[in-house]
Amino acid sequence: MAGAQLRWGVVGTGWIAGMFVDDILAPRASGPAKHILSAAGTTSSVEKAEKFIEAHWKGDGERPKALGSYQEVYDSPDVDIIYVATPHSLHKQNCLDAIKAGKHVLCEKPFTINSKEGEEVVAAAKAKGVFVMEAVWTRFFPLAIELEKKIQEGVIGRVWRSVVQIGFGGDWNSLPPSSRLKDPALGGGALLDLCIYPISYSSLILGRGLVGEDHPEIKVTSSLDLANGVDEADVVTLQYKSPEGHAQTAVCLASVLADSPPDFGRIEGTEGTITVYTTLGPSCPTGFRVKNAKGEEEDFPFTHAEGTFGFIYEADAVAQDIFAGRTESARMPLAETLRVLRLMDQVRAQNGLVYPQDN
Repeated sequence: MAGAQLRWGVVGTGWIAGMFVDDILAPRASGPAKHILSAAGTTSSVEKAEKFIEAHWKGDGERPKALGSYQEVYDSPDVDIIYVATPHSLHKQNCLDAIKAGKHVLCEKPFTINSKEGEEVVAAAKAKGVFVMEAVWTRFFPLAIELEKKIQEGVIGRVWRSVVQIGFGGDWNSLPPSSRLKDPALGGGALLDLCIYPISYSSLILGRGLVGEDHPEIKVTSSLDLANGVDEADVVTLQYKSPEGHAQTAVCLASVLADSPPDFGRIEGTEGTITVYTTLGPSCPTGFRVKNAKGEEEDFPFTHAEGTFGFIYEADAVAQDIFAGRTESARMPLAETLRVLRLMDQVRAQNGLVYPQDN
């Protein structure tokens, strides 16, 4: 159904919602779907939703509706799928309400605050028969798919270690305690916002293409620096074993206190190394370099389509799944979302990090 239309309703009108809408509405000659913004809703005011539409709508077709509540977006007959771009603590209820209204859902990461909440959403989605996916956008980049392919082809031999780091890059100390990034009740700190990226990279690098319940067993050790109820710096070590029994280690680093370097990922193998780099931030890689055992290096740069930042890949993948009648993504299935949530629950338990939603 190439070129079929998918009508989006957006709840939450912050930065990430704007980036996503800019991507799906960017002009392009062709694609697997035509994405339409049908409605945007916020609980603060209709005027805020109007400003969002004014800033991001391209003026193609019927003007999207500006709505003063999330429920109005869920109930809109002109909406096929809800993009949830609200604070972490609202994801569970937003998803449940959208599912109850019979809408498909693409929910920003982290899917929910903890795995218990995630399991509740997954159960509701399966009972209703709608498509639901966590928006781990990096997994859908052509770069990520090619990186995974190169590793599985053995371009650097057997991988024995990866180190991936991500940093906040802002003035953490200037943020008020009420900031979404600092408030424990809103899932603040480095783990849910940032460390989920290195953890996702570990799946691409050492997961052998297996996700969810099929993902290789791992041993998890971690250390979190806690301050005022949230984690400011994380070290999460995931110990894998290759099919032959060789040790493999993924080191996942995240911090809200400092930015990460352009060369933010290093993958070490028995026959070379891969360096993953970015000009835009670790959540949005722009290339990788492969160096073989002889020291010969090959660069694999990737650029997105004009006017897009990278969200279009996951949006197209979602559209193709929905058009085909699927209720899950093969690349980012719900079982993988729950696996990572349980992993992060385990990390928090190891370090005494508790959110109000855990009780």
